[in-house]
Amino acid sequence: MEHSGTQEQWTEIIQPKSSLFDLQLREVWRYRDLLMLLVRRDFVATYKQTILGPIWFFLQPLLTTITFVFVFNNIAGIKTGTIPAMLFYIAGTTLWNYFSDCLTKTSTVFRDNAAVFGKVYFPRLIMPLSIVVSNLIKLGIQFVLFLVFWLYFLLTTDSVEPNWTIVLLPLLVLIMGGLGLGFGMIVSAMTTKYRDLVFLLTFAVQLLMYATPVIYPISSPGINPTVRKALMINPMSPVIETFRYAFTGAGGGVFSWGALVYAIIFTLLVVLAGALIFNKVEKSFMDTV
Repeated sequence: MEHSGTQEQWTEIIQPKSSLFDLQLREVWRYRDLLMLLVRRDFVATYKQTILGPIWFFLQPLLTTITFVFVFNNIAGIKTGTIPAMLFYIAGTTLWNYFSDCLTKTSTVFRDNAAVFGKVYFPRLIMPLSIVVSNLIKLGIQFVLFLVFWLYFLLTTDSVEPNWTIVLLPLLVLIMGGLGLGFGMIVSAMTTKYRDLVFLLTFAVQLLMYATPVIYPISSPGINPTVRKALMINPMSPVIETFRYAFTGAGGGVFSWGALVYAIIFTLLVVLAGALIFNKVEKSFMDTV
């Protein structure tokens, strides 16, 4: 019995990766619609069954900022330069929330999506990318809250002096997203075998915040110059300092091209390392997760 000579045409061909450096970026671009669907899912699912809904996006940084003002400024007596403490703390909180959310949520991407990964094919890099993009929405909403306070103090005080470095804001967001994505992918690869690292990460992120100028100005006279240099090794330090400097002037932060370039190079290396490790682990993580 003869079969038809018509050759079947496949719309999708799945092939094994031939190299560790094959990140399938073209495949990621082809699945950009899935990326947007995952972003929408994350945004809707987070607050779907809450009473206040997206209002929590405003309440979380606001309550954190008020707590910081009360504890660190009023009780501990930590000075915030020449700008109002409320503006100082909400600036640091807004940026830190984005970075920490990207890091902690990306770090559990293998564990949280094991069921989906085992049934459906798509570039696995889509998942951590969707987390970083969906957190951009939250960052945008919290940035609006920051702008409300910024405009108030800009119009009512003389201590707020914005400058041209505001144009660097998109670059700062890219650095934060890249750091959260890169470190998150590294940790997610490690948690496929060592799940307790997730609990250690939560503690480490809290400690890292104190090694970042979120609750104190890095130019504070009380900080030893050697300690100040050590703090600037943290790539998030130049980001937060540049952000404060851009919107409030020298009274709220410091700006250094050298520190910013260092943060950019550090971010590129972390993203590359994270992508390579993620790429390696995704081939066999279903056997261990």
